[in-house]
Amino acid sequence: MPPQTQGFEASRRSLWRDLSPSTVTAGLVAVLVGYGSSAVIIFQAAEAAGASQAQIGSWLWALGIGMGMTSLGLSLRYRMPVLTAWSTPGAALLATSLPGVPMEEAIGAFLFSAALITLCGVTGLFGALVKRIPPALAAAMLAGVLLRFGIDLFATFETQWPLPLAMLLAYALGRRFVPRYAIVLVLLTGVVISAAQGQLQLDGIALTPTLPVFTAPSLALSTLIGVGIPLFVVTMATQNLPGITVLRAAGYPAPSSPLIGWTGATTLVLAPFGGFALNLAAISAAVCLGREAHEDPARRYTAGVAAGAGYLVLGIFGATVTALFAAFPAELVMALAGLALLGTIGNGLAGAMADPEQRDAALVTCLFTASGVTLLGIGAAFWGLLAGMAMLGLHAWRR
Repeated sequence: MPPQTQGFEASRRSLWRDLSPSTVTAGLVAVLVGYGSSAVIIFQAAEAAGASQAQIGSWLWALGIGMGMTSLGLSLRYRMPVLTAWSTPGAALLATSLPGVPMEEAIGAFLFSAALITLCGVTGLFGALVKRIPPALAAAMLAGVLLRFGIDLFATFETQWPLPLAMLLAYALGRRFVPRYAIVLVLLTGVVISAAQGQLQLDGIALTPTLPVFTAPSLALSTLIGVGIPLFVVTMATQNLPGITVLRAAGYPAPSSPLIGWTGATTLVLAPFGGFALNLAAISAAVCLGREAHEDPARRYTAGVAAGAGYLVLGIFGATVTALFAAFPAELVMALAGLALLGTIGNGLAGAMADPEQRDAALVTCLFTASGVTLLGIGAAFWGLLAGMAMLGLHAWRR
């Protein structure tokens, strides 16, 4: 088990000792997974709001700076790998709901949603809810969220089999001989093979800092209800809930209320620059929670620190670095994510199925979550957990 929460000073004193190549690599892989999987949705959401190129760059700046500050600061403060992310479902929601909405009103909706999230964190309402979630269902939801990444790893064989096969072989050899650096070996193997095949498209990429653009908010009741409230619900139900359960399923005593409060407060500050929603990460955080990051769980927090530093760099050079990530072939990103998450998927499945009394409910939660369906604008993770809780309730009522 990781150590109990300790102060910032203790974290700072031991940081350089606890850093290792494997935790740094895990943090950078988490950044790659986070950006590589959904950066394009941010462009779609910003364009839906009528953002200029400068404003789109500002959105990337605000999100990168926000994720960097919170990931780095919270990982140091609580000595656990706390990663934050932008709300990908929230971005998808904005891409469909912002057309025709003035940018000033969109910023007002971002602020309104952030205020509601902050209120949930400060009052402890979110923490009270999380304490009622059985560990088996939390593990099942984690496995369900990550399952498609494991499947996508093998789906890449259909389009580009030499690359994922070489990466899979590197992973197997790494786990056998150098388990701490297995993902380092996988990443290097993928980059070398992609370069040898001429698949790294690095031409025309220039290193240029991104300048933030401030937009004064405007509060319109229709936009607050039609955009702000759905953004709040989607972020809490499909992002923060899986994010806190991922940490707890990995054995970390994550204090939900402060973590939620800090993400909401940071969003409040950065919303006028385009930071529409920051939340606890689940998928990218899982990369830093397994033994691949480090054999010692107490040292994995440095993966969160490394991810935070990576996000800060991405924020400063927002559009440039996003183009760099886009230069990697999709198969490399998918295979890297799947291999980095194999251990966490296995642990989630093991925890979900360990108790025969809860196995049916956990299986329903896992499969419902893995389905990826969206009902009433809310993602599958929330509904999968709700279905599993309902099954447990019915089982207890029968008894």
